[in-house]
Amino acid sequence: MNTPTDHGLPVRLPENPLVLASEWLAEAYREKLRPNPNSMTLATVGRDGRPSARIVLLKDLIPSTGYAVFVTNYQSRKGLEFSEEPRAAAVLHWDKLQRQVRLEGRIHLSPADESDRYFAARPWQSQVGAWASEQSRPIATREALVERWRAASRRFGTPPVGPEANDADRCTVTVPRPPHWGAVRLWIDSVELWLEGDFRIHDRARWTRELGPSTPEGLYAPSPWQSQRLQP
Repeated sequence: MNTPTDHGLPVRLPENPLVLASEWLAEAYREKLRPNPNSMTLATVGRDGRPSARIVLLKDLIPSTGYAVFVTNYQSRKGLEFSEEPRAAAVLHWDKLQRQVRLEGRIHLSPADESDRYFAARPWQSQVGAWASEQSRPIATREALVERWRAASRRFGTPPVGPEANDADRCTVTVPRPPHWGAVRLWIDSVELWLEGDFRIHDRARWTRELGPSTPEGLYAPSPWQSQRLQP
């Protein structure tokens, strides 16, 4: 009998933890938790062994195959770090729901058509910004950055971008996706689900699996998930 515990994790842990994680994410959206219920902390590490973390938006969580998707500038600090050390960890935490999801796994760049789809869905102002900003690199002044926005808008023939921009401006041109911008797949080999309990008697469980070798396209045929409960 798969009866839930007092804190929500079933007595018999599910075979695929990402199905439950997706349900939690969907509930966070329904509850309209903060502006971005899909915000997650993403941690990477460079060749020098120094870890770094930042907030990114989880674009998709695919339980059937077991990967998460986010987008970034591939030449940013995180992009350079996971090109050197292609592993990452991520955390989603929802205070109101008293839930947390931890993900770990291998990094692969998404196929170009997937990156194109995410880029096309962005506001055109953000598309121009992806060309204007050399993410993570130094710049002398904010005005210099604004001028880069203006130059990019002139280059593509869009309405002005910057302090003088009008949010109501419509863009009738197509801004192409920069080659240095795109989607990234975090192929998950470890998941931890956490629910807050009274007196710190939290409910925790972890699932792990082996991804095995990848195809040239960055696809895996992973082993089944193995689960175990953890003490808080």
